[in-house]
Amino acid sequence: MSTYDQLQALTRFILPEDILDNFDIVSIEQLGEELHIHLDEQLILPDGYSADTVSSNGFSPESQIHDFPIRDRKVELFIRRRRWRENDTGKSISRELTLTSKGTRYTIGFASFLKELFR
Repeated sequence: MSTYDQLQALTRFILPEDILDNFDIVSIEQLGEELHIHLDEQLILPDGYSADTVSSNGFSPESQIHDFPIRDRKVELFIRRRRWRENDTGKSISRELTLTSKGTRYTIGFASFLKELFR
């Protein structure tokens, strides 16, 4: 297993499930006691569309999501979702991805953990 593959495997244990299947890590910053991980959505077409019917149209504004702490550092994911434009109508669309627990800014796993912790 190459060093890259090992780092990829380790990262899959640290970040939320399936995040690396949909996003690329753009940068990682340590700011005091916080770890900021910036991710951009990969160039994956929305379901039901082809490269002939839609075009990538940049990114939506960055959203901030709280995840499990790592080594006593608060972890914030800064995620930019890709926007797509239908070529014939100009309508803006995006892929259906559930990144947070409903009604929160927490990853699904972290929200479930906190819910159990405070029962």
